[in-house]
Amino acid sequence: MADDLAEAGRRARTAHPRTPEGRVSTTDAPGYAPEWLELREGADAAARAAGLLEPLLRNLKQGEEGLVIRDLGCGSGSMGRWLVPRLNGPQHWILHDRDPALLELAAVRMPRTAADGIPVTVAAEHGDIGRLTAEDLAGTSLLTASALLDVLTRDDVDALAKACARAGCPALLALSVVGRVKLTPAEPMDAEIAAAFNAHQRRDGLLGPDAVTAASEAFARQGATVRADPSPWRLGADESALTAEWLRGWVGAACDQRPALASRAEAYLRRRLAACEAGQLRVVVHHSDLLALPRSAGGAS
Repeated sequence: MADDLAEAGRRARTAHPRTPEGRVSTTDAPGYAPEWLELREGADAAARAAGLLEPLLRNLKQGEEGLVIRDLGCGSGSMGRWLVPRLNGPQHWILHDRDPALLELAAVRMPRTAADGIPVTVAAEHGDIGRLTAEDLAGTSLLTASALLDVLTRDDVDALAKACARAGCPALLALSVVGRVKLTPAEPMDAEIAAAFNAHQRRDGLLGPDAVTAASEAFARQGATVRADPSPWRLGADESALTAEWLRGWVGAACDQRPALASRAEAYLRRRLAACEAGQLRVVVHHSDLLALPRSAGGAS
């Protein structure tokens, strides 16, 4: 069990390599295993804030070739698989990720037809999303990302908001952690682990659970209309494999942040995993989805 905690902590430390300038790097070694992304995709899809689609659709502008959508930190492409079938008309997706293997996987697995049967085209760009500018976003109908905001710094988010505003590009930024977790049945150590995990998420200037608030403020300063809706994971007996893997990472990151927790956390994690295997554990991991509509996109919510 101690080895499990150490490995989980190691994964948490190296999941988001950063450039010397402090930007999130998309050119370093892989940060997420395809197996983890596949494990979480069902929970992600169920959690995504579908209520943001209506205001988004009212404000999407099609170019001469239809919608041009850039997906930052695309991973294995789950955002595209969720959103493509919900949009009509021609779509051209440009996928960005630091991991070339994930980028290739995402491109292969992208849907090739829109909701109305119109063809969808896909391109992949391997590069540093921290350096995207308004010029890079010129002609982009929509910028999307999943589970990205919380691993950015305040400067990263400010730069992203400015680039979107200057390009007149809406942004749909999904599944950012907000620092709240509920486990049922509860244990006294839940809050202690959660606090240490949240501190770990804020390490090295990362926004972690403050990301949605910081991004909302950054986009609002650029004149955008911003709406944030909850997008919680609700994990029960049917999601036990995901819950178990999430537990290991959650506790491991907490212990990485506060090594003094490790001795008690081993027994805690053992109990939680046993309850999970028995189908007796329920977990709600709170996230939030953010939609930012710049003035040029109408700004109507």
